[in-house]
Amino acid sequence: MERIWIYQANRLLTIEEETKVKKKLEEFTAQWNAHGHPLAASVEIRYHLFIILAVDQSVTMPSGCSIDKSVRLLKELEQELNISLFDRMQIAYREGDDIKIVPRSTFEELIQKGEVTKDTIVFNNLVADRVAFNANWETSFQNSWHAQVFA
Repeated sequence: MERIWIYQANRLLTIEEETKVKKKLEEFTAQWNAHGHPLAASVEIRYHLFIILAVDQSVTMPSGCSIDKSVRLLKELEQELNISLFDRMQIAYREGDDIKIVPRSTFEELIQKGEVTKDTIVFNNLVADRVAFNANWETSFQNSWHAQVFA
């Protein structure tokens, strides 16, 4: 089972920023370990917005300390690039081919105005494994946690 963590930036990354993030995270995942055992880890960036860290738990389970190390590195990247990766009040959704990022309050207004509907595609960054990611990361508003929170 592959465990994943999704970090959503508060703005699109430039190509240069994306290259820097990917390089740093690839260097990190190449030496990432839990209690001296290497983690089978990978990183990807999707849509210039989402950083996805993955660990194959069938090889080695990540530990609390190893997860803390990844969080520290992501916080360093936040500082270097002047971005936010831990603001859970930013909601990402699709508007046609574009991905929009708005504060929670604006998202609520868009729902009330009917601009976000039950069929609007939202990003469920709470998925925790690859199976859920593939099935439910990009999903309709009505099928996500968003529908319960914003009901």
